[in-house]
Amino acid sequence: MKYRLATLRVTWITSSRHAAGLFLTLFLFLGCPSLHAESAVSEPGTITIRDLQVVENQSRESLAAVGEAGGFTLRNLQMARSEVERSAQPPGTGEAKSSDEYGDVTPEEVGDTGASGAKPSDEYGDVVADGPVERSRQIADPIRPFNVAMYHFNDKLYFYAWKPVSTGYKYVLPEEVRGLVSSFYENLKAPGRIINNLLQGKPSEAGVEFVSFLINSTVGVGGLRNCAQECFGLRGRYADFGQTLGKYGVGFGFYLVLPFLGPSSVRDGIGFAVDWTMRPQTYLSPDFFSYESVGLFVHEKINSTSFHIGEYEALKEASIDPYVAMRDIYIQYRTNLIEKR
Repeated sequence: MKYRLATLRVTWITSSRHAAGLFLTLFLFLGCPSLHAESAVSEPGTITIRDLQVVENQSRESLAAVGEAGGFTLRNLQMARSEVERSAQPPGTGEAKSSDEYGDVTPEEVGDTGASGAKPSDEYGDVVADGPVERSRQIADPIRPFNVAMYHFNDKLYFYAWKPVSTGYKYVLPEEVRGLVSSFYENLKAPGRIINNLLQGKPSEAGVEFVSFLINSTVGVGGLRNCAQECFGLRGRYADFGQTLGKYGVGFGFYLVLPFLGPSSVRDGIGFAVDWTMRPQTYLSPDFFSYESVGLFVHEKINSTSFHIGEYEALKEASIDPYVAMRDIYIQYRTNLIEKR
């Protein structure tokens, strides 16, 4: 009896220390003014390369990407194209006249009054841009050497470990089985989505997540099937703690590439640590990071990667600077996740 009491006391002390350390770290980071700082220019849940590519395609239509030199952004491509077109023009003493297939067109022919300052117009009236112009967000990157090193570490890790293991895993297990495993892990993360939806002031979405969790855990055989969506049409709302902090105005802080995890920020790194405590598998051991919980997390990532082999390679090939492209797309993704959901 004394031995059991002593064991329980040691377990309680260990858990208390971990919890105290986590909340102390959270308090220090949230109290840091740099978390609300944005760069002077302007300012993935689980994020896959497909998510990032979808956001990049959307940003081409709704966002004017303001990236640093070498970044694979729409504005950089447009500027480069303009430079090429200007350099291709024959040299002359003045500005080249505009022309079309019907011949040269002078300003007088199109109604430009020149010195009078009147605007050219057509029969439909002056054309102006309506609505607010959204600006792309960027994040401060003060520890770029570290982040670049971690990017290359994760890049090598993907090609030497994640991709070969995931490819073999995909070869052994059919897609249907891997789909069941994916549904199982998504069901385990339901408590985190429920709590974060409540913290974000979304009680109805939290209720949908709670009902879905009950249905999938029972009728769905422990979450192996997403019966809530397949049978009842219930679609939950993704939410994590980093998103919750962003909803309350907490800034990114600065860009942070985490080993094994990839693109993140100070805020989202804290959010990941808090979300980790909401995962049921975390409590398989009194340790905050146990072999059991980390092993299940690794298996979840391998199973997820098996559905997206080749997407990361496509993103690298399409980018002039993959590090900058990954950083900019990640920030756009997280910004849309906070502002538009």
